[in-house]
Amino acid sequence: MRFNGYGAHVAGIIAGDGTLSKGRIRGVAPEAGIAAVKVLDRRGNGKIGTMVKGIQWILDHANEYGIRIVNISVGAFSMKGMNENTELVQAVDLLWKAGLVVCVAAGNEGGRKRPCITTPGILRSVITVGSSDDEFMVDETGREFQNYSGKGPTDSCICKPEIVAPGTNIISTNAITQRNKKPYAVKSGTSMSTPIVSGAIALLLEKYPDMTNGEVKLHLKRTAKDISLPFAHQGWGQIHIASLLHDF
Repeated sequence: MRFNGYGAHVAGIIAGDGTLSKGRIRGVAPEAGIAAVKVLDRRGNGKIGTMVKGIQWILDHANEYGIRIVNISVGAFSMKGMNENTELVQAVDLLWKAGLVVCVAAGNEGGRKRPCITTPGILRSVITVGSSDDEFMVDETGREFQNYSGKGPTDSCICKPEIVAPGTNIISTNAITQRNKKPYAVKSGTSMSTPIVSGAIALLLEKYPDMTNGEVKLHLKRTAKDISLPFAHQGWGQIHIASLLHDF
């Protein structure tokens, strides 16, 4: 089983502090610290074993680095054999059980026959994030996608995703190479939606540091905005950061 995604990290938040853009571009949580765990190769592909090792690193070092949120902007799609008892999904569940807030991309397989939530977004405990503006996108290879956001329910009849956020034509940090030295790029997919939710949760935990991951998830549900998409697409609705951070 191979994994792919725009983000070459498991733990972290696209939080850019605006240094490279001289303040013109800033992430949702620009002062958040990032522990970047690389699990994908330069082509954006990876293996289950590498993912599990990355997750174990987070578990081993969460206290040392103060990791509160795990952003997983990678996923794999398979119609058979991928369920909540597989090695990867169980490893991700350990992150949640350890008290970390885990946000996982719903995947970009929305055009397939359902169920089409990618793994490990099928896990009931985590916060699975879809795209709220997925009508059309072109990925980095030039492929075109329509209505791409992963939609539930899962094979186990779990309602997914929980929440959606904008995911199309998002300005994101970019891996600088010899051929491409630009620090930012415009990207699309649920891999872009997920860090928006992770960043918003970072702001929430900054304001309310004693919240548990379960309380965070419940508060996301309470403050999400209904954008009139089918429940299998939007879940609770689109994240509304102002409502999320309002005193309660």
